[in-house]
This record gives sequence, C-alpha cells and structure tokens, in this order.
Amino acid sequence: MLARTIAAAVQGIDAIRVEIEVTVDWGSGFLVIGLPDTAVKESAERVRCAIKQAGYKFPGKKVMVNMSPADIKKEGSAYDLPLAIGIMAADEKISTERLDRYMFMGELSLDGSLRPVKGALPMAILARELKLDGFILPRANAMEAAVVNNLNIYGVDNFTQVVQFLNGDISLEPTVVDTRAEFAKAQGVFPYDFADVKGQENVKRAFEVACAGGHNILLVGSPGSGKSMMAKRLPSIMPPLTLSEALETTKIHSVAGKLQQGTTLMTVRPFRSPHHTISPVALVGGGSFPMPGEISLAHNGVLFLDELPEFNRSVLEVMRQPLEDRIISISRAKYSTEYPASFMLVASMNPCPCGYYGHPKKKCVCNEYQRTHYMSKISGPLLDRIDLQIEVQPVDFDQMSSKAPGEPSAAIRQRVIAARMLQERRFKDEPGIHCNAQMTPSLLHKYAEPNAAGLEKLKDAMERMNMSARAYDRILKVARTIADLEGTADVLDHHIMEAIAYCFVDGRVIIETIHSNFRFRTMSVKFRIVINTVFLKNHFLFNF
Repeated sequence: MLARTIAAAVQGIDAIRVEIEVTVDWGSGFLVIGLPDTAVKESAERVRCAIKQAGYKFPGKKVMVNMSPADIKKEGSAYDLPLAIGIMAADEKISTERLDRYMFMGELSLDGSLRPVKGALPMAILARELKLDGFILPRANAMEAAVVNNLNIYGVDNFTQVVQFLNGDISLEPTVVDTRAEFAKAQGVFPYDFADVKGQENVKRAFEVACAGGHNILLVGSPGSGKSMMAKRLPSIMPPLTLSEALETTKIHSVAGKLQQGTTLMTVRPFRSPHHTISPVALVGGGSFPMPGEISLAHNGVLFLDELPEFNRSVLEVMRQPLEDRIISISRAKYSTEYPASFMLVASMNPCPCGYYGHPKKKCVCNEYQRTHYMSKISGPLLDRIDLQIEVQPVDFDQMSSKAPGEPSAAIRQRVIAARMLQERRFKDEPGIHCNAQMTPSLLHKYAEPNAAGLEKLKDAMERMNMSARAYDRILKVARTIADLEGTADVLDHHIMEAIAYCFVDGRVIIETIHSNFRFRTMSVKFRIVINTVFLKNHFLFNF
C-alpha cells in the first residue's frame, strides 16, 4: 500500500513542502531515496523503536521511502515523525483519512517521545499557506509555532499520542497564543539599563544618535573604560521591534535553533557578540548544511565586535557587502541562498597594543610605528562604513562613587523613538529605506543638505582631514539624525559640527600616516577636546 505524509524542509529562512511517500511490499530492507542526509538514513532504528513502544510491530517487509522533491537535500532528524506515520499508514496500522490534512515534524527518541526541531516557525507559516487543518509537532515547539494564526498547532509528547489521534481514539487540544498580547507584554523588559552608567555623557549621546539613525559606531578607549558595559545596554534604548520585524527575527533564530523552549516571539532586539576567533563562515553563514551566521542572527539588532583589531582581517572584510546591502547572499556549488542582515554594527578597540595611548594617568609604552600598525589592522573601506567613531575616556573616582543615578534608558529611548517616527514619515514613499543610515546619495541631497554655515564647516573639516566621499555622506547622515533628535527640519551648522566630532579614528589614522609627528600630536589633542566637549542645549562649544 502507498501512503503519503506532508513535511517541510527549510531553505534560507523559509520552508518548502516535502511529500513523503512510503510503500510496504514483499521483500526485506529499509530504503530512503530523495537526497536524504545521514541523519535521515539513520532514522530507521529510531522509527523502529518508536513503533514498538507504541505497541505495534514494525513491518517485516521491504519499506521504500521517497522524499519529494527529490532534487532538494533533506537534512536532520525532524523527518522521524512523518516517516513513522507514513510507514504505519502504508502497513495499514493507522487510518489514512486525515493524513493529507496535517503537517508532521519531530525527532523521535528510542522510547517514542518527541524531541524539539529547528525551524518550527517557518514550517508553521508554510502549513498555513498550504491551507492545512493543523501542524503536529513536539510540545517543546508548540508555543513557537502557535504564533501563526489561523492554523491549529498540536503539541504532542510522544508518538503514541499521534497514532491515537489519527485513529480517532483521542482528541488533541490546539495550542493557542495571543500573539499581540504576548508581544506587547514582553516589550520594554531589559536586563541592563543606562541608569547604572556613571559619567560617560558624551558616549551616551553618541549611542543615542547611533540608535536614532541606525548608524554603526566604533568605540576607542583604554581597557576598563566601560566600552563593553555600555554596548550591552544598547538594546534598551533602541526602538521596539515591530510585529513584522519580530516575526522575521524569530524565524532566523528558529532556523538556527537558537530559540529557548516555550518562546513565542522575540520581543527584544538581538544582541550578538561573537569571539574574535570566529571564522568567516560562522560570521556570514553557510557551511555544508546552510545555516544563518552571526550577522543574520543580529538582524534587526546589534552585532558587537569587541577588540576589533584582533579579528582576522578576512573576517572583517566579508562584512563590507552586508553592511551596504543589508542582505547576505551565499553561493556554493550545490546551493545558493540569502539571509537578511540588517544589523547595527557596534565595535570597540584599544587605541594601541598596550591600550593606554591617550590615557590621562597611565603611560603608553608603544611607539609610533606600533600604534600605526595596530590601527591599520582595520581597513579604510570598513571604517568608511562606520558612521560614528568616538573616544571613551576612563571615569574618574568622583563620578564612579557618585550615588546619583544616570539618565534611565527609558528616557533616552523615548527621544530615539520620536526621531525614528520622523524618519518613518520622511521615507514612507522610499522602498527599503527606514532610517537615516540607509539614505542613498540622492536622498542625502533631498533631505540632508546643510545650511551655508554648515557647508563651510564641512568643507573645512574635509580638507583638513582629507576625508573620502563616503565620509562626506556619512557626516550628512549623522547630522540629519542629530537634527531629527532636536526636532529640526533643516540641518544646521551645529549639527554638522557635532557629526564631524564623531570622526575620531578617521582624523587620527589619516593624520598619523600623512602628516608629521608634531602635526599628529596637535590634531590628536584637538580631537580629544572635540569628543569630550560638554553639550550645552545639544550644541557643541567648539569651532574649527
């Protein structure tokens, strides 16, 4: 007899239909065709034991399984459940009446219990698109899949329950999740808050600007100055995820198997912090079995690279294209796939190998060559894609011991949200553009042209620091964001001045490699003054 069950395979972050055809005929053996991987081929013993635990006998005949479409590789152990159901149906042990109305996915253990699988959310979305009556999967994945409305999600504990349900002996209760209520309830809960940060007002301001416009940011400072500590608090001031962003982010983490059991939707923007020994494939994704990399897991969130010069140069260079296109295309001999990669890059580094160049109290032991070599580990094209570059100075004792709390994240977040709402209205007719960091040159001319005084300041700064055309664009983007935070329609000269002040590394590297040591020391001090200048009504008290 021939029996068919419906399953799914994940490609990229979406699922495609897989039809499993099973025949039980005279002979012996167990054969699976349709490009199964080793985990699928090994399913025979898991299925055999699960059927036995359910009180049935495995067919003593030849079992032939075809997984269609046959030209797509089937990977993983999630096909155990549909295989077992198909075998019992072909052996006439269970009713086939409802087989074509449900999707089945799940890994079987030897005692017949079901273990969680990866990619339950995109599979559930596919099941709804196929207009199936329901999706039967392990209970551990039920909450994740139940995010999809207009589809019955049945979480089961073991294979026996599935058999009894298909035979009509028991009924299963669908898992119900009020997606919008759960989403709204969990938002705004963060483990870290900027109220705990003492001092560092200039860095907080830079983070506020970065989050308001979706800009990448680089922190340069000595060890212990608080770079990592402040970076971990970034999600608490970023705009909340929209429902569509949360769904897309959850799909990526579901495919990668990174969701915790019982999770519905991700409500907090992801914060990924890979170690500097990471490989290019682990960062961008791919591999023998294609999986999202760290830049895709950071989609709609933050990718934090601590100790940036310690990363392999080839690892850093593969980020250049995703930073521009906000999508990563992976092409191999046997497959080609795309993963979204719209993330905010936050990087930190020491100013020199010893870490104390520019420190107010500790002496740097590095020479000029060592400092230049250390900074040059980061390529110019990559730096050109980082909009804000700021020096982080250590906090003095008086600030550190102060009992007065800093400004809470909630207050900063409200200003960021207000600025983002301005940008949403501005770019509502621009497809693919959602924030200032994504503006094209044509949009810059349309929305970020500075006034005459600001244009003169920008010209002076670019000539002094020999900046690139991309640096010109990003200064205008940052200035536009600063104006949005201030609620100003026009980009004024003090907005340009503040944006220029966030070019710390650009000025240092260029001057260090082109000008004399005296010229470098003079400008280096000048830049430190700019970066640490106190704000007065959000204006910099500095003139070139």
